Amino acid sequence: MGAVALAWIATVIDLSIGVQTIPWLRDAEPLEDKKCPSVSVLFAGRDEAEKMSDAIETMLALDYPRYEVIAVDDRSDDATGAILKAAAKKDARLKTVRVDSLPPGWLGKPHALEKAYEQSSGEWLVFTDADVHFRLDLLRRVIALAEMKGWDHLTLLAAPKLHTFGEKMALTFFGICFLLGTRPWRANDPKSRGYTGIGAFQIVRRSAYEKAGTHRRLAMEVVDDLKLGKIVKEAGFRSGVARGGDTVSVHWHAGLGNTIRGTTKNFFAATGFKLRIVAAQVLGMLLMFVFPVAALPFARGWALVFAMISVGLPLIVAGGVAKGIGASAAYGLTYPLGALIMCWMLIRSTVVTLWQGGVTWRGTFYPIEDLKRGVV
Repeated sequence: MGAVALAWIATVIDLSIGVQTIPWLRDAEPLEDKKCPSVSVLFAGRDEAEKMSDAIETMLALDYPRYEVIAVDDRSDDATGAILKAAAKKDARLKTVRVDSLPPGWLGKPHALEKAYEQSSGEWLVFTDADVHFRLDLLRRVIALAEMKGWDHLTLLAAPKLHTFGEKMALTFFGICFLLGTRPWRANDPKSRGYTGIGAFQIVRRSAYEKAGTHRRLAMEVVDDLKLGKIVKEAGFRSGVARGGDTVSVHWHAGLGNTIRGTTKNFFAATGFKLRIVAAQVLGMLLMFVFPVAALPFARGWALVFAMISVGLPLIVAGGVAKGIGASAAYGLTYPLGALIMCWMLIRSTVVTLWQGGVTWRGTFYPIEDLKRGVV
C-alpha cells in the first residue's frame, strides 16, 4: 500500500504541474481578417444523417474569412449523401466527395480523410468528425494560438456533451486515463517524444502534414487521430495541445452501453494489439483505483494512512476531471466503479477482437494481422 501511495503522490505532482502548462484557447486573441491564412475543414461520415446536419451548420457559420469545408460521404447507406448535397447547394464553401468502394490496404476513415485532403486547398487543415460542433470564433483563435506558440500541429481538448449518469461516470474515468496515459502537456515540449491527437479537432499546417506522409502513413491505423500527432512530431515539426473549453463540443456516445460498444474497436488497438500491455493496464487500474478502496476498511496504523492517501488523491483528481468535462465534481466519487468498467471495456475489446480475428469498422472487416502491420 505504501508503494501505491507514493505512486499517487508522484502522479498528482506531475499532473498538477503539467496540466497548468496547457494553455486555454480563450486566452488567444482572435486574428484580424488580413492575418487569416486559408483553412480547409475536413471530415468523413458514414451513416451520420441523424447527427450531421446540426454539426455542418456550425462549421459553415464560422466567423472566418478564408475557409472551405470538405465533407466525404464514406459509403453511406442512409441520407448522409443527400444531406451533404443539399447543404452544398446552399453554401459554395462546402465541397462533397463520395466514396463508393474501399481500396485494399486502407481503413475507411483514413482513406476518406485522404480523399478530403486531395480536394482541399487550405494552408492549414482541420481534421474533425461529422458530429462535432464548432463555436463561431474557433478558427481565429486556434490559428492565432498555433502561430503564437510556433506549433505546426495543434489538438484541442474538446468539451463532451453528457446527458446520462453512465456517460458522465465513464467519461470522467476515461478523462483520467487520457491524462495519465498520454500526459498531453508533453506534446508541447519539442524535446519530449510525447504526442497526442483527438479526433474531434486537430489542425495541422499543410506543409507539415504532407512531409509527415499524410493519412497514407495511417492507412491501417485504427487510432488514426492519436497517431496523427505522432507522425507530425516524428517528422520534426512542433506539436501542441490546448484546452478548448466549449469552442469544440461533441456527444461522443449515447448512454453507457453505446460507449462500451462504440469503443470495442479502439481499446485493444490502442495497445498495439499487445496482450502484455492489456494485462499491465488492467492490473494497474485495479491496483491504483480499486485495491485501496477495498483495503481501506481493513487497514490499521501506517497502512491506514497509506490507504487514505491512495483513496483521497485519486478522488481529488477524479473530481477535477469531472468538472473539466462539464459534470459535477461529485462524479469523482464514481472513480472505482469507472475503473472496473474501464477494465471490462479493455478486456471486452481484446476478447472480441481476438475472437473475431480482427475489427469491424464502418461495415468492413479488417483481419488482425493486417492491423498489426499497420500500427504506427
